[in-house]
Amino acid sequence: MHLQTPLQEREVRDLRVGDTVYLTGIVLTARDMAHLRLRQLVQEGRSLPESMEGAVIFHAGPVVTGREGAYHLEVIGPTTSIRMEPHSDFICGLGVRAVVGKGGMGPGTVEAFGRHGAVYLHAAPGCAVKHSQAVVAVERAHWLELGMPEAMWVLRVRDWGPLVVGIDSHGADLVREIRERGAAIVAGI
Repeated sequence: MHLQTPLQEREVRDLRVGDTVYLTGIVLTARDMAHLRLRQLVQEGRSLPESMEGAVIFHAGPVVTGREGAYHLEVIGPTTSIRMEPHSDFICGLGVRAVVGKGGMGPGTVEAFGRHGAVYLHAAPGCAVKHSQAVVAVERAHWLELGMPEAMWVLRVRDWGPLVVGIDSHGADLVREIRERGAAIVAGI
């Protein structure tokens, strides 16, 4: 399925675990420190630097060259998402509709995605060059003082994928299903 950002709740709720998705539009990167900065801004009643309504957050730390107005993305690959588990309900409450990363997330995320209408998309690890080929522009960066990987990067992507729905808004979790099947196989040996 080809989707355009910002994502709409209805189209996200139509997705099911195992579906393949390609994204076109704006994608925001956010790792640990960016999530904490978002929380801080909300707690202080300050404006966020980007709209989160329908947003896609990519758990990634890109390698970018150049300077403001002339950034060039060299490579970008997913980082392990479970570290951002404590922030799932918070970011979904801001309007985020999709999180992209690797390794899956936990039960708190599954519950938050069901409440808010969001999904987790698996991005193939080890494919940083392939992921970077979908980035047609680095629009801007926020919080560079946190360091390149921890800053929030605003990327314009075209046909980024394939991304696989790993957690849908109906409680299905691909990583959990694989673990359960594996445990059943081991128990049967």
